[in-house]
Amino acid sequence: MKLQSIYLLLCVLGTLLPLSQFFPFLMEHGLDVVLFFELLFANPISGFFGLDVIVSAVVLIVFIVVEGKRLKMPNLWISFLGLMVGVSLAFPLFLWLRQRHLDQNS
Repeated sequence: MKLQSIYLLLCVLGTLLPLSQFFPFLMEHGLDVVLFFELLFANPISGFFGLDVIVSAVVLIVFIVVEGKRLKMPNLWISFLGLMVGVSLAFPLFLWLRQRHLDQNS
């Protein structure tokens, strides 16, 4: 299986799995941002995961900008759109775009 295909599969998983947990919340509470963050930091374990994802998102943003500029990649904004779902989509999406760029330029 080609690396690009693996990254696309991870994009699908990185979209469907988190949204399968977010949509029920959204249907029950609407876009209640205050409640969302209250639940995200409701206990030390959920806070651990929340902070881990927040830090990972910041690291990913830096990586996208630095690596994207280094490789002169077009359309980096697509990776940032992936952050609307989360790191679980944005990271494999960027890796897919990066691999596609590398394959086209080799």
